[in-house]
Amino acid sequence: MIELTSQNAKTGGIAHIGSQPIALAAATLVVILIGIGGIALWRAYTGTAPEQDRVVAVRQLQARTAQASEQLVEKTKGLEATQQESIDQLQVVQDQLQTVKRLLAAQQAEAKRLSEQVSGLTQAIDGLRQSFASAQASETPGAPSTRNRPIRTRSHAVNSARRKPGKSRG
Repeated sequence: MIELTSQNAKTGGIAHIGSQPIALAAATLVVILIGIGGIALWRAYTGTAPEQDRVVAVRQLQARTAQASEQLVEKTKGLEATQQESIDQLQVVQDQLQTVKRLLAAQQAEAKRLSEQVSGLTQAIDGLRQSFASAQASETPGAPSTRNRPIRTRSHAVNSARRKPGKSRG
């Protein structure tokens, strides 16, 4: 039975509140009006409305976004210009490198040609030395050669051979 009375108390409390819906609605309306009044007083006291703050904040955000966007466009243009300058400089360096390679190849070809000429001249000089050495070796060492005598001595020998014996020059 105790349960029955507690059940009756619960049912009676809900029934009591449910029996006066107008009072409940009026109390709710009073709470809502007090909340709205408090918000209105707070706005009046601070002097700004949150909607105005939001509008100002949105406009500032849009201005900052536009400014940042303009800065990005300017920086992008600057980077494009710098990149193009770098490409142009790289092209100039590549052209200079090709010119240096061509000059180097020409110098190497010239050095090879000169080396071959020096080699040919060296062989010719060696050939002349060998022929001169063989010519000297073929001459008799005891007989004086008119070829190796000085010109004055040779001309004197030729002149004395032309003179007739017994005649003297006077």
